[in-house]
Amino acid sequence: MSQPLSLFTKLANIHIRYVTWRIGAKVGSDRFGNVYYRSKNAPQRGIRERRWVIYAGEPDASLIPPEWHGWLHHTTKDPLPEGNSAFHKPWQQEHLPNLSGSAQAYRPPGHVLAGGQRVAATGDYEPWTPA
Repeated sequence: MSQPLSLFTKLANIHIRYVTWRIGAKVGSDRFGNVYYRSKNAPQRGIRERRWVIYAGEPDASLIPPEWHGWLHHTTKDPLPEGNSAFHKPWQQEHLPNLSGSAQAYRPPGHVLAGGQRVAATGDYEPWTPA
């Protein structure tokens, strides 16, 4: 369940949308619904072109596919096609959001919230003692 947005966040979102409307040129969108922009103005000498993303939902940088990540960080001049780029491998799993802090977070064996019982040591452990 998401928290209600503060007045500051609402105003910041309005400002970002206004600036994007004024100076942004849409480049494309990805399979998650994120929309990517570049500045309409030609970059000044010695300054790189500005590029940014407007997230479809909660801002989560891990939701940016590698094809768009390379473009955002000026690794590639144009965004790569999704699904058939050199970054996409058939063995890659689909994105999972960061689950830290939630009930679905990974908890190793022996974690207090996962039962608290770890497997007994196998005998191959020797503690270090200073000489």
